Amino acid sequence: MQTLQSLVFLNLWQILAQADDLPWESFRPGVDIYRLYPPEPDGAAAALLRYQPGASVPYHRHPGYEHILVLSGSQTDDNGTYIAGTLVVNPPGTRHSVSSAEGCIVLAIWAKPVHIEE
Repeated sequence: MQTLQSLVFLNLWQILAQADDLPWESFRPGVDIYRLYPPEPDGAAAALLRYQPGASVPYHRHPGYEHILVLSGSQTDDNGTYIAGTLVVNPPGTRHSVSSAEGCIVLAIWAKPVHIEE
């Protein structure tokens, strides 16, 4: 049986100092992901996303709630630009694209898997 351990991020607002120590994986061109826990089939997932300056994620649809907490830099979607410290809650049925002109790190929590529109 696998032993589960809690993840603890002390001083999350200082994520830039710790970012290079995390095992990031490529998610989209210019966007890396660090999964906090694996996605459940048709269920919740959580991750840190790191956008390089100018990176973007194409239009995608949310069948469940999405929570985005901007930890560093800024992120832009169809509704505005959000600086560090901003919490964005996108309800089920919404869709948008996301970009970051300066680069950013966000905490993303999805109630259900996101559907990328390509």
